[in-house]
Amino acid sequence: MNIYDVDISSVIRGYSQGYFLMSDDHGKLGWYSSHQRTLIPLDNRFRYPKSLRRVINQEKFSVAIDRNFVGVCEGCADRETTWISPELQQVYLALYQAGWAHSFETWYGDQLAGGILGIAIAGIFVGESMFYRISEGSKVAMVKLVEHLRQRGYLFFDAQLQNPHLERFGSYIIDAAEYQSLLKKGLRRKCYFSDKSLREHEL
Repeated sequence: MNIYDVDISSVIRGYSQGYFLMSDDHGKLGWYSSHQRTLIPLDNRFRYPKSLRRVINQEKFSVAIDRNFVGVCEGCADRETTWISPELQQVYLALYQAGWAHSFETWYGDQLAGGILGIAIAGIFVGESMFYRISEGSKVAMVKLVEHLRQRGYLFFDAQLQNPHLERFGSYIIDAAEYQSLLKKGLRRKCYFSDKSLREHEL
C-alpha cells in the first residue's frame, strides 16, 4: 500500500463511529472496537508525579506539533512487538497529509525526545501511540498535550486501551454506551489541532 491507496473518508468515518485500526500478529490491518474505552481526563482529574513537574519546570524539553511526523510514527512502531505495521504507517501518513493525523512532540535541542501520535476529528483526539528516546520525553509530551487540548476546546482524549502507564495520569474507563454518547457530542464541536488546520473537514 502507498498513501494514494488510502480511502481517507472511510478511515475518518470508521473512527467517527468508534472503531480504530490495528495490525494483527501477521501484519494484517483491520478495524477493531472495544466494550470499554480509556480516556485521559482533560479536567482536574488529570494528574502526574511531582518528579515530572520538576522536569517540566526545568524546561529542558521544547514542544512542537508535526515537526517530524514520520519520525514519531517510526518511533512508535520501533519496538519488539508492534501493531503499527508498515501499511498502517502509510495510513497515518495519508491522514497527516490530509490534515487529520498529528504528532505532538518533545525535543531536546535538535533531537526528537519523544512524542504522541494521534488523530484529531472535530472535538475528539484519538491517541494512537507514544514513544520516547530520552527519559521523560513522552511523559512531558502527555502533560503538554493535555494542556493543548484544553486550550483548543477538545471534549475528550481517547487513549483506547488502559495500561499502568496511563493510569498514572488519571486515565479512566467508560463503557461503550457512554463512549458513543461522548462521541456524538465531540463530533459537533469545531476544534482545530493547530494553527495550520485552517479548513473544516467534512465528516
